[in-house]
Amino acid sequence: MVSPLRIIWQLMRGHRLRYGLALGSLALATLVAYGVPLIGSVTIDHALGGRPVDGDTPALLALLLRALGGPETLRDHLWLAPLAMVVLSLVAGVFSYLKGWQASVASDGIARALKERLYDHLNHLPSRHHDRNDTGDLVQRCTSDVETTRQFLAAQVMEIGHALLLTAVALPLLLSLSVPMTLVSFALIGPIVLYGYLYFRKVRHVFREVDEAEGELTGVIQENLTGIRVVRAFARQAFERAKFAGPNARYRDRSLRMLRLMSWYWSISDFVALSQIGLTLLVGAHWIASGTLTVGLLFAFLSCLGLMLWPVRQLGRMLTELGKTTVALHRIHEILAVAREADAPDSPPPPTAFTGRIAVRHLRFSHDGQRPVLDGLSFDVAPGETVALLGPSGAGKSVLMHLLLRLYDYTEGSIQFDGRELSSLPRKWVRSQIGVVMQEPFLFSKTLRDNLRLGRGDAPQHEVEDAARAACIHDTIQGFADGYETMIGERGITLSGGQRQRVALARAILKRPPLLILDDALSAVDGETEALILRALRERRGHATTLVIAHRLSTLAHADRVLVLDRGRLIQSGTHATLAAEDGLYRRLWQIQSSVETAFREDALSGR
Repeated sequence: MVSPLRIIWQLMRGHRLRYGLALGSLALATLVAYGVPLIGSVTIDHALGGRPVDGDTPALLALLLRALGGPETLRDHLWLAPLAMVVLSLVAGVFSYLKGWQASVASDGIARALKERLYDHLNHLPSRHHDRNDTGDLVQRCTSDVETTRQFLAAQVMEIGHALLLTAVALPLLLSLSVPMTLVSFALIGPIVLYGYLYFRKVRHVFREVDEAEGELTGVIQENLTGIRVVRAFARQAFERAKFAGPNARYRDRSLRMLRLMSWYWSISDFVALSQIGLTLLVGAHWIASGTLTVGLLFAFLSCLGLMLWPVRQLGRMLTELGKTTVALHRIHEILAVAREADAPDSPPPPTAFTGRIAVRHLRFSHDGQRPVLDGLSFDVAPGETVALLGPSGAGKSVLMHLLLRLYDYTEGSIQFDGRELSSLPRKWVRSQIGVVMQEPFLFSKTLRDNLRLGRGDAPQHEVEDAARAACIHDTIQGFADGYETMIGERGITLSGGQRQRVALARAILKRPPLLILDDALSAVDGETEALILRALRERRGHATTLVIAHRLSTLAHADRVLVLDRGRLIQSGTHATLAAEDGLYRRLWQIQSSVETAFREDALSGR
């Protein structure tokens, strides 16, 4: 496991100078702040108390008195002391502001860079990783965990430095004033720090539990909002509320547990801190009465203790935040540690354009060691040929499309593009050669024009409209108030299922790829629109190799060749006419669909 301090140090790359300036400002603020109680001490003892400067006077106080003009000058101009204290406080405040500003700018820059890095990394992770991980948890890591890290880098890093500097400066300073009183003043500092460390060790795992519970809660909310129409259509609001109650209760219980532990820490540390002040005051008062200590020195010790004690007490809170940040950093690092989709280092793109020739040989593929989805599949596709794939659910049709797109990599068999092994070709180049319409088309919350230009951002408007006409969506778009500038909702929710499919089809056509893949791309359109789209595709025949997956045989009838798959194997191959004439799965499906359509037409004609 990578150390959180190492991760923080790596995150600070490019911002370390700002943190150095912040620490420098913090050091100056600390040194200046300690001047205030020292001025108060010499004023009480030497200006007001008339105590002479002799061999018993600490050297630091004697030096400070000389800087103020001596006891007599300070006594005659008593206003100098409060003025000097105000000026020092103002200077310390200015340095504190600079410290906070530099740390905030640096932490915001780190958070921005970290979010961009995570976003880019997630876009390059293998599909298997996204299959195994919950979207809500990934969102939680990219938002809440990054914000936890930002807050720690903005405030807690400086607070830890502040506490350490205050203690490091206070110890030699107070030792120079009075060694016995310093020992009394530091008597309970060690127990406070030790208690904070033990508390941090105890509650660290609680932060991970709270973070994981929040991630689960985010996932439930995200899933519910994504499927809100399905929830309402099936009147599942009560069920969804009950499903939400479980993660919500777990998050509440774990948060309350963390708050209870924090409450214990604050109450005990408050008691110890106040006890330290009380102990210093009691012992100091006793030594003043016995003549061992002066009132001014007790004032200096109590003031320095007040400056130092509360930040030191905050170490427990800082360690608490460090615990939360440690959990957040490990959750972020878990994402960044996942290897990106990798290409072979010696895999340049082919020197010539892809013609669309595909050769599949003895292809086998399974998900994580399960039953093979593809089992020894072999076939060829000629350039410009339209090949349809048919088969029952689970036959491996969509998986084959994913392998062609290199969303997954095969380990047995071969896929070749123009004679070159697919696994040796760069993923980006492969995907640039393919236009695809997925089973569930995804549209972004942008304008229709932006969605259509997703594959070709520089496509001129007349080509956009030509592609829309080929997909039978141009007239529909023109009917919208804003035409191609119409904003569509998240996932294209403001469009019907058929409209989404046609926009996705137009997007793929506009890309003008050598290979066009239609994965059940016409399932949501009506028969008349389907016929128009198929006619437009037939007119484009020869412009691109086309692979069509469909369950309606009318969609496949125009193909040059039909491949019938079952359990990952090729069981039939031929044209629609030959397959409809020979005994087999294709003929049975054709007879079933033809009889259903005939019965439907007869019912319609009879008025039933």
